[in-house]
This record gives sequence, structure tokens and C-alpha cells, in this order.
Amino acid sequence: MGSALASDDNHKFNLALESGDRDSASGKSMQMWADLIREKSDGRMKVNIFYQGELGGQQELFDQLVKGNIDMMLTWPQTSYDERLGVNYIPYLTLGWDDALKAYGEGGWLKEIFGPLYKDIGLKYFGPYPEGFGGVATKGKYATSYDQAVEQGLKVRSAPVFPLPQTVQAMGFQAVPIDWNEVYTSIQTGVVDGDSSNVIYWDYEYFRDQLDYYVHTKHNFSSYALLMNDDTWEELDAFDQAIIEDAAQQVINKQFVDAKIEDEKWIKKAQEAGMKYIEPSAEDMQVWVKKVREEVWPIAEESLGKEIMDEIRANASVPK
Repeated sequence: MGSALASDDNHKFNLALESGDRDSASGKSMQMWADLIREKSDGRMKVNIFYQGELGGQQELFDQLVKGNIDMMLTWPQTSYDERLGVNYIPYLTLGWDDALKAYGEGGWLKEIFGPLYKDIGLKYFGPYPEGFGGVATKGKYATSYDQAVEQGLKVRSAPVFPLPQTVQAMGFQAVPIDWNEVYTSIQTGVVDGDSSNVIYWDYEYFRDQLDYYVHTKHNFSSYALLMNDDTWEELDAFDQAIIEDAAQQVINKQFVDAKIEDEKWIKKAQEAGMKYIEPSAEDMQVWVKKVREEVWPIAEESLGKEIMDEIRANASVPK
């Protein structure tokens, strides 16, 4: 943000989380953001934090952020204002943590796509708050390749968010869109053989008595967005903008490290509890990446547009 003159302005901001309480990882991260802003501004800027459920649901909060009734928010990208924000859910954009950091980090190619999209709906995008790479967790049988998934006839739950069902289907599984609160019963009664697209934490913590295997397909990179109402942002002088943006970047960089460590911790916990953790071979991953990109990316282009998809094709990770 450059070298701006110090500011004398005082500000109070309301920051909302769509999920996570005060003691959650996201809650602690938002407290860190608020603390950094207060400290770097010598107390001139204060941030009031509202946790999950305190101000409303996900879509309601996003609406209030766009209107400026909420100043800042940590949320999943909402496609209700612009379908192009669905770029966050495009499969196999990045294939590892290093690639994800390069894509989403400061000056990263994917961050450069997100910024203007959020700007168009009146929001300032600071960057992603990553959770990790998703996989496929199943009961009784598993698949580490497209052919195995087809042969086994594996039915797995998918979040009903485009293009996750289409992605799982292209991987050879039978995708069954099911809301989160129905997943346990669906696995228990055999409606599906398992769950998909979550980091192992969710499958271990919520369904470990039902699931036997976790195959780390890494077909999606799960991340929230750190946002601010753009009118509120533009009213700030350059000095205060720099404080807020630098603090946000510290939170994001820390979360990239913490999320990887947290994911590795839960992988170990799941293994210790008897869940078998499996990484597909490089050859099988290459087949999945190629097939999913060939089938799902053209569908996504209908919503995202050719310009964005051309950028994705030019910069997406190369399978090794």
C-alpha cells in the first residue's frame, strides 16, 4: 500500500463470521485480525466481532455486507450476486499447498481473478482463508482411480453446490447431492457409501463410526473469503487501508501454515482411530485431473466466461 502519511481518523467496524464461535480456528483468526488493526492504529480503529448465528445466516450476512450494514466478513464465496464467483469451486485448480499459496497469495493469479469480481459487487477482497484439500471417505469399500470408482459403483454424498456433484461424477463416483444435516443418516442407511469434498476433519469428527476409508483425491481446495464492504474501504485513507490490508495478509499467511498442520493432525488422528488414509498414485491422479478438467471445466465456462477460464487454463497446476 506504499508509504502514506499517518492518519488521525477513528473508526469502528463490525466483522461477522458465517460459521465458527469465539474458540474456533476462524474465530481466533478474526480476533487476530482485529487485534492487529487496533495495535497498528494505536487504538484508533476498533473491530467488533460477531460470531456464527449472532447476526443471521450465511446469505443474510452476505446481503448485509454488500449493503454496508456489516463492514467485514469471513464467508464462503456467494454466487447469488455473480455466478463467476463459482471459480472458487472449480476442481483441480491447484494440486498442492505450494501451488495454492502461489495462486491465492499476494500477487497470485487466482487472487487477481477474485479481486475484480468482488469489486463488481461492491466488496474488497483481501484473500482466502484456506481449510485444505478435500477427499472421498467411504464405508466398506473405496476407490483410488476412475476405473475402481466405476467398478465399485460407489455412491457418495456431494454438497449441492455447482460444480461439486459434476466433479465427483466425472471422477467415476455416483454423486448424490445431500445437505450436510442429512449425511450421517444417509451413510448409516446405505443411501450413499460415503462423503466427498471435505477435508478429513469433518469425516473423522462427524462420521468416524460409519466410515472406514479416506482417499485424498484433492479435487477441491476448500477456502473462505476475507472481505470488506468496498464503500467503507474507499472512505479510508491510504495509511489506514495499509494497516487493514497488511493485517489481513498476516492472518491469511498464518492460516496457510496452520491449515496444513491442522489437516496433518487430523489425518494422524483418523489413522490412529482405525480409519485408513490413502493417497492415490501419481498415475491415477493424472487420469482424474485430466478427465475432470476435460468434462467439468467446459461446463463451468458457461457461467464463468471464456476470459476467466482461459486464465485458469493458463495458470492451473501441472500434474507431476
